[in-house]
Amino acid sequence: MRRSKVLEYTKYRENYDFKFKELEISNDCIYVDGCLVEDAEKKYAEGDTFLNIGYKLKNSSSSVLSNLYPISFIFKGKRVNSIEGVLQSLKYDDKNLQNVILKYHGMDAYNTRGANSSDFWGEKGLLYWQGKPMKRDSQEYQVFLDELYLSVSKNPLYRKCLLATGDKYLLHHFGKDNINETVLTRFEFEQRINSLREYLKEND
Repeated sequence: MRRSKVLEYTKYRENYDFKFKELEISNDCIYVDGCLVEDAEKKYAEGDTFLNIGYKLKNSSSSVLSNLYPISFIFKGKRVNSIEGVLQSLKYDDKNLQNVILKYHGMDAYNTRGANSSDFWGEKGLLYWQGKPMKRDSQEYQVFLDELYLSVSKNPLYRKCLLATGDKYLLHHFGKDNINETVLTRFEFEQRINSLREYLKEND
């Protein structure tokens, strides 16, 4: 993908009027905008104002837009099989191991994180792409994430599902908030997927 295209989207995302929605917790239930997202019985995929993204939620768009979903696309010249496979692969400086993980999806991709338990990436705050280190808290990494999501949007199924969500807030209430604990925070994910939908509407 052309660098100029990626930077165009980066600028769009940074200037996008993103209103991050805080989760409200009351009586062991989770709400967003006063709508129930999770209670003791279940996790909810959709409300009047939101679509909750999760691989195992009972909503087709929730599943397809999940990072875990098996979706094939070209990223930085490599064919990968899920967003999750890319994200988990960043924890390893070994290119050969990274290239293996790029082929995974679903919980298989997610569980590859177990192999780095004795060499936790968060201690140094470094991630890797094809042997080259990136600081987790750098602008370089933010642009990397922009290219990742812009690349998956080239897959027609992903693109159609994303645009079909209309104007609902795209939520991922499972997400973590600390950049030292996750390679993609809830804020980073929600800002990207919400802004990407609007970017595609304007640039389709």
